[in-house]
This record gives sequence, C-alpha cells and structure tokens, in this order.
Amino acid sequence: MSRRGPRRRAPSPPAFGDNHLPDAQRAALRRAVRLEWVTISVLAATVAIVYLVAGQSQAMKAAWIEDSLSLLPPIAFLVAVRVARASPSEAFPYGRHRAVGVGHLVAGVALLTMGALLIGDSAHGLVTGERPPIGTVELGGHVFWAGWAMVAAMVVTGVGPVILGRLKEKSAQELHDKVLHADADMNRADWKTSLATIVGVLGIGLGLWWADAVAALVVSVSIVRDGWANTRGAIAGLADARPTRYDGSEPHPLIHEIGRVLAAVNWAVDHGARVRDEGHVFHVEAFLVPADGEEITVDRLTEVRRGLAGLSWKIEDVVVTAVPEIRDAHRPC
Repeated sequence: MSRRGPRRRAPSPPAFGDNHLPDAQRAALRRAVRLEWVTISVLAATVAIVYLVAGQSQAMKAAWIEDSLSLLPPIAFLVAVRVARASPSEAFPYGRHRAVGVGHLVAGVALLTMGALLIGDSAHGLVTGERPPIGTVELGGHVFWAGWAMVAAMVVTGVGPVILGRLKEKSAQELHDKVLHADADMNRADWKTSLATIVGVLGIGLGLWWADAVAALVVSVSIVRDGWANTRGAIAGLADARPTRYDGSEPHPLIHEIGRVLAAVNWAVDHGARVRDEGHVFHVEAFLVPADGEEITVDRLTEVRRGLAGLSWKIEDVVVTAVPEIRDAHRPC
C-alpha cells in the first residue's frame, strides 16, 4: 500500500463569481488583500497610540475616532472580496458581486453618521468655550509638556496611511474596486487630519483655547466629506446607475467599446445596450434591430455575445436580443 496521503487538489484560481481573473488582476487582488491586512495592523497600532496620548484634547479625540472609523473600509473590502467569490446559485442567480456595494454603503453611512455627531460635539465645545487642559508627563526623569507627545504621535501615525493609500490606488484601478479606491483616497488624505490636529494642539500651548475645537471641527468635516462621497457612490452603484470608472470620474470606457462592437454587426440597423455595474464585473444586455429581410439565428446572436464577452474580463454575463426599436435610454453614450 502506498504511504502517500491523498493528493491535494490544486487551489482554484482567484475569481469573482464564475469569472476567473487574468494574471494581472490576480496579482492585483493578492496585493490589495496584503495591503489591507497591513492597513488594519497599522491602524490598530495608530488607534492605540492616539488613545494613550489623547488626553482632553477635542482634536485628538476626533483624530482617534477617525482612525477607528478608517478600519471600516479595509474590513469591508476583505469581507466583500470573499463573499463576491461565491458562484451564482438558485438563491443568488446573479452571484454575490453586490457585496462590494453593500460594504461600500455600510462604511459610508458609518463615516457620515459619526462625522455629523463629531461636528455637533466640536461646535458645542467652541460655543461654550471649553478649555481642554494639557498637563505634563515624566519620561526618563525628565518632565515635559504632554502636547509634544501628541504632536509626535500624529507625525508618526500620519505617515503610514499616506504610503499605503498610494500603493492601493493601482490595485483599485486594475480591479475596478470602488471600496478599495475610497479606502486609498481616505488614507492619502490622512495627513490633513494629522496636520489639523497638530495645529490644534500647538494652539493650546500658545494659549489659543479655541484652536483645539476648530481643529476638531476640521477633522469632523473631513470625516463627513469621506462619508458623503462613499455613501453617494455606493447608492448610485446599488441603484444601477450608469457604470463609471473606479473613481467615479467619468463613464467607464467599456460602454463605448460595447457600442463599437454592436455598431459593427452588419445585419442590424440600430443597436443599444444596458450595462449594470455589479461591483467588480459588468452584466450586459445588448439590443439589436435587424434589417428588413435578415434572419435572426442563434448562431448570429451567439457570435455577437462572444464578441462582447471577449472585450474584457470584467464582462461576466451577456444577453443579446433582437428588438423592433431601441429606447433612448439604451443608446450608447
């Protein structure tokens, strides 16, 4: 009898649903997952450091809450990627790609809500004239102002997220992942929070009691901005808005490519398409108006379908049908 154990099954290639990824996207996905785990580790350390030195400063408190909330996008990304890999089933015939949009929405609403609460708290401190005390600490037999520890903490913790944000952007583009892009955008802007907090703490040291509350207000507004941008983008995606680039800047180039392929069909006199952004992949419904006397066959429709599916790995599902006329909403941009 052979002493060899059961042969291990080769791991299946990374995929979103039934759509196996090309090599470039597989590498981008692995890189993105690693970066998100690194981000969670960095943010966890940041949250602990800021908590230890925050004292009574409103600006430090707001920075600590923002760092804590910054954990949501990477967690949402990791969960969404795992869920989106599930193949379509009877219960989920379109697959579970929408998990990306759901994660995006949850993170956005959490940021928006907490940011709004912080604005109220910061404004209250400014109106009532709260003067946060910053005492002294002893380290190695030397006594120094605790504000310097706060400034040092914000300088040290503000560098890592900015670097991570820049590294994530390329993967976000290659994967068409809006959650990853939103996370990268928040990370890249983290230096603004650090700078505002540092200014607020130094303002206290200079006797400007209101500087702390103003800095907290600036950080709170930044949280609301991030929350609003994430929430608006997530709702648009879940509401089947026209697909855009991963950063939401303009219509996705594939829409024009789909129109080009349909325009080349020689037996049709008009064409249109309806493209649904499912998260990482697109589902396409193509409409063709056949010319008079042209016979519509399964082979002809299949040929068009293959041409569309071959445009990109992002096009997971394609339906092609013949119609008597094209609605204006379905015409290519």
